[in-house]
Amino acid sequence: MPTTLYRDTGYSLNHLIEDIKIGRIGLPDIQRPFVWSAAKARDLFDSMYRGYPIGTLMFWETGAEVGTRQIGMESATKAPQLLIVDGQQRLTSLFAVLTGRPVLTKSFEQRYIKIAFRPEDQTFEVADAAIERDAHFIPDISALWSDGYKNTVRQFFERLGKTLEEDLPTDYKDELEDRIDRVRDLRDFRFQVIELGSATDEEQVAEIFVRINSEGVKLNQSDFILTLMSVHWEKGRRQLEDFSRNAVDPTVTGESPRNPFLDPGPDQLLRVAVAVAFRRARLQHVYNILRGKDLETGQVSVERRQEQFALLAAAQEKVLDLSSWHEFFRCVSSAGFRSRKMITSENALLFSYAIWLIGHHDFSLDASALRPAIARWFFMAHTTGRYTTSPESQLESDLGRIASLQTGDGAAFLAELDRIIAANFTRDYWNISLPNRLDTSSSRSPALFAYIAALNLLDAEVLFSDLRIRDLFDPSGAAPTSIERDRLFHGKYLNSLGISGTRQTSAIANMAYVEWPADELDNADPPADYLPRIRKKIDPQKMARQAQWHALPVGWENMDYPTFLERRRQLIAGVVRDGFNTLTGEHQKYSQATTADLIAAGETQTTEFKASGRWNVHTKTYDPNLAQNLIKTVCGFLNSEGGFLLIGVGDDGQVLGIEDDFTTLGKKQNADGYELFLRQLLDDSLSASTAPTVRISFPVVNAKTVCKLSVAASAHPVFAKTAKAPKPSEFWVRVGNATKQLHGDDLVKYQKEHWG
Repeated sequence: MPTTLYRDTGYSLNHLIEDIKIGRIGLPDIQRPFVWSAAKARDLFDSMYRGYPIGTLMFWETGAEVGTRQIGMESATKAPQLLIVDGQQRLTSLFAVLTGRPVLTKSFEQRYIKIAFRPEDQTFEVADAAIERDAHFIPDISALWSDGYKNTVRQFFERLGKTLEEDLPTDYKDELEDRIDRVRDLRDFRFQVIELGSATDEEQVAEIFVRINSEGVKLNQSDFILTLMSVHWEKGRRQLEDFSRNAVDPTVTGESPRNPFLDPGPDQLLRVAVAVAFRRARLQHVYNILRGKDLETGQVSVERRQEQFALLAAAQEKVLDLSSWHEFFRCVSSAGFRSRKMITSENALLFSYAIWLIGHHDFSLDASALRPAIARWFFMAHTTGRYTTSPESQLESDLGRIASLQTGDGAAFLAELDRIIAANFTRDYWNISLPNRLDTSSSRSPALFAYIAALNLLDAEVLFSDLRIRDLFDPSGAAPTSIERDRLFHGKYLNSLGISGTRQTSAIANMAYVEWPADELDNADPPADYLPRIRKKIDPQKMARQAQWHALPVGWENMDYPTFLERRRQLIAGVVRDGFNTLTGEHQKYSQATTADLIAAGETQTTEFKASGRWNVHTKTYDPNLAQNLIKTVCGFLNSEGGFLLIGVGDDGQVLGIEDDFTTLGKKQNADGYELFLRQLLDDSLSASTAPTVRISFPVVNAKTVCKLSVAASAHPVFAKTAKAPKPSEFWVRVGNATKQLHGDDLVKYQKEHWG
């Protein structure tokens, strides 16, 4: 018989309120800030008044010993023994109304919940100015649970009598007073409560929460860590909340966390602190670490808990240091990103900040040394979507590579970052992947914002204008409002050619930041007609440099539309590369990662190892089934951000070579025969030709031949044919350092987000 994880009990409302007051029950905003409307709180009181069921509460034993002092707090501050897991919004409403205390809103503002009661028809309303003036209402029922509630009742009858201009009949007055007493007696309302034992782990709590919560809200791992902070280190949690509040509160004077890029939440800041403290991105184990639980034995130690919280506290102090915070955002600005309008991945910001902090504190690098390196890192991470798909896995991989370096060796730290950047910004990335990623009409494409960042770095002008692109993204909000992205091939002209639909007419490659001359504002002429007119008014040198910045092919005005789009995507990618190269130093050329570098870095989101493609190293025979793994991996890279498949390298990075594979090829047992095998395999098994997206080479590493497939991101979804799917119908993507198949809604959502 399975072990029961809970016990069923009951509490009166008054008992709950008192336990919350004395700290036995913790009431943190663990799932989310207080998001209920006052109307929902009103309906809650109405349901209780009428005797309707209002749902079950769920508590979780924290495992805190009786009298345990919170970490870093005065002795009077004790850790609660019960945490509210389900029912937090209901209890927050009840606690706020019964005690007259304010709640913290989603925007970190203090707000009172004022509920009025009309005894004559036994209705509850949200108090407003009109209700407060209406003598038929008790305007704030919080007064009914205060010491002076009798005065409140007496004043109500006095006001009502004056309004009616008559003495109230005794029977009627008694009836109204009984109804008021019924509201006051709600303090005795009894709740059904499920208490989960302290042995219940966070995954079980989350599963139980989802199964009983009608709204289907899922608790995530950061919720549990914030909950644990509420138990053992409330001060630390409040520091995160205060920092987040100050970042969005315009009334804060002096130095504050406000910045042009991010309004941080407590959970986001927590993730950065965890990365700095424990070199962890996956939070699934951090909760147990902070509980003081030994992951091997399962035993919980108070001493271990205090040690781990001390590490988190030290890291959090670094994260919340305003000088570090703002210096990091200077790195982002120096990468060409001017405002939050250009940011599509907050993870790229947060995780890059974690790496900045590690470089500064653990590798003794000052701001001047870190700024260009982190600018390059952020440019790469944001442009490639490094922390978009499976962000925790990717960050943990990056943290692992940094952890292998000798602490204090700043040069090694910077070199490692540049090795990772080089492994992502390959020749194929610039020539194939990035142009393919630009084949979209999405106005929120990371590739588009990389182009805009590059234009900022190159100090580019708006097309046909003296204004600078960077001025359009002024974080102060002073940007010229009349300048927007517009079509170079006008929509009406394209429609006349039979070309319609946003994806075609508003493709990134047809759009530019342009300031049209006054006499060209309303025309719909083809470029071959309007461009000569504009050229006559602009200095030829200015026109030439603007054509280069805006990636306009020579003779573009006379090109057919598809050719223009394809050629311009290539040129835009070149401008992005030129902008990025300004971050590498005036004369420094950014070196590309060697095959040995890729192997040393291990498997990542963009690198996969396969011991062989034909020779089974266990059975020592030819195994045609191994080809299926190659198909899935290449398909995954095509549908993601591209990458490298290295055949002849074991999972542990040991170079095995493909010499045994050669022996299975028949007459042509060499690299040419192997490439022919791969080309035929991919052409037969994938829904799109890989000739333009997959390069095959055979580098020699440690005197052994390795097959290297450089796979560029595809401009369109690619499906695979495998043993289970005789037709190309399987859709694979790269998730962290693994290849995953997507189905149904997940597949549709991914395609929409990835290709627009």
